[in-house]
Amino acid sequence: MSRLSTGPICPAMTLDVRPLTGAALDAALDDVARLRIAVFRAFPYLYDGDAAYERRYLQPYRDSSDALVVGAFDGARLVGAATAAPLEDHAGDFAAAFAGTGLRLEDIWYCAESVLLPEYRGHGIGHRFFDLREAKGRALGRRHAAFCAVVRPADHPARPAGYTPLDGFWRKRGYAPLEGVVAAFSWKDLGEAKETRKPLQFWMRDL
Repeated sequence: MSRLSTGPICPAMTLDVRPLTGAALDAALDDVARLRIAVFRAFPYLYDGDAAYERRYLQPYRDSSDALVVGAFDGARLVGAATAAPLEDHAGDFAAAFAGTGLRLEDIWYCAESVLLPEYRGHGIGHRFFDLREAKGRALGRRHAAFCAVVRPADHPARPAGYTPLDGFWRKRGYAPLEGVVAAFSWKDLGEAKETRKPLQFWMRDL
């Protein structure tokens, strides 16, 4: 999407970043779905998303009293979102990855995703998303926060020239990869005829 025409964007100064609940959450979920589809089309996710899947995926965030959705608004327009939930809410997807680690799913707060339109990046919104999600995890008595990130080979044909992964940002937040804790999740990449399974590496920090 294009930049605003009124001059340089300073999102850290102008964006309203807040948790969404009740009617505000209901009103925003379709926009969250559109953001996920738009942002995750880029490398490394290359996600060929569809609205029907997104509605099913996001329904638990409407239904769970402990789940969290944070929205970033430029005026009335949703330009970014982040989600989090108890990891056991996603046990069907991720329990196997934690088997044998000695970690209890009930102790882990899962920071599921953070999406922000490109023109709003680099102004501290990503840190704000983590601040709010981690605060919610602490309030719920969780001991750890974790997320997972797709692993792509260094020579992947869709890897853009000069691509820099977010590892440095995550490490500054106190996260580190959990050795051997790798989940598998399926989605359809751009240009694929059907879904394929991808590895996702878990990162974690203490709260």
